[in-house]
Amino acid sequence: MIALRSQHIQTYYGKALESGRRDGNGGLSAQTIQHHHRVLYEALKHAVKHGTLIRNVAEAVDPPRPEHKEMVTLSPEDVNKLLDAVRDTPYYDLFYTAIYTGLRRSELLALRWSYIDLDLATLSVVETLHQLHNREFVFRQPKSKKGRRLVALSPSLALLLRDRKAKQELDRMLLGKPLLPSNLVFSNPDGSPLQPGSITQAFTRMTRSIGLHGVRFHDLRHTHATLMLWQGIHPKIVSERLGHSSIAITLDTYSHVMPGLQEAAAQRFEQGLQMVPADVPVKTVG
Repeated sequence: MIALRSQHIQTYYGKALESGRRDGNGGLSAQTIQHHHRVLYEALKHAVKHGTLIRNVAEAVDPPRPEHKEMVTLSPEDVNKLLDAVRDTPYYDLFYTAIYTGLRRSELLALRWSYIDLDLATLSVVETLHQLHNREFVFRQPKSKKGRRLVALSPSLALLLRDRKAKQELDRMLLGKPLLPSNLVFSNPDGSPLQPGSITQAFTRMTRSIGLHGVRFHDLRHTHATLMLWQGIHPKIVSERLGHSSIAITLDTYSHVMPGLQEAAAQRFEQGLQMVPADVPVKTVG
């Protein structure tokens, strides 16, 4: 029996980066290996706690750091430009919903009509949809409790989804199949799930066609959050809409927005004081 050493783990990480995928097409991402490291670290830590091991050799291992992907935020003009470009395509409703809710791609593709209350103008994030390497679709629960959340819909989005539902009901009626609450909001004509990769490819193709290069579908989520913060929405509300586990994650992710918000807040504070009539009594404390 060979004792597990830190160099064994480090070697495994190196090979996984180079050729760790089961299908043989390249290596695993640094983020995936980071997840492997966390699982292994906790397992060894548990073994040390119960006396099975003397020390946790994973403590001496440095897992690869995920590359920081630069965040791209669309301006209001770019948002309107994008929506105009896709207006007559099958992707308009999906892109519109992504921009106006900040939902992740996996959350959007898992939306069912039973999760949407058009009368109260809300949607509930209950599931996520993923496609495995074997092309099989799997529905999963959000990773955190905060991921399961209620998101308020803007009036225009509620109207768009109401129209979409009416169209789907008509299409299903022509096929002799009623639209069920369990049916997906965004799906193929036969009701089957959309392939996540095809959404990404379509988005990239359409953004490039209008001169928006380097924009990812996930950047629509960043756009939603950034524009809300710029409009003065409290970061806690933004954090709840995004499903972040804490407001600290929101503040850290969008820290680049904060300096501008600080300046705007200072200006609004001064303007507010100047608008107070001079004869208004001010109570002092202490």
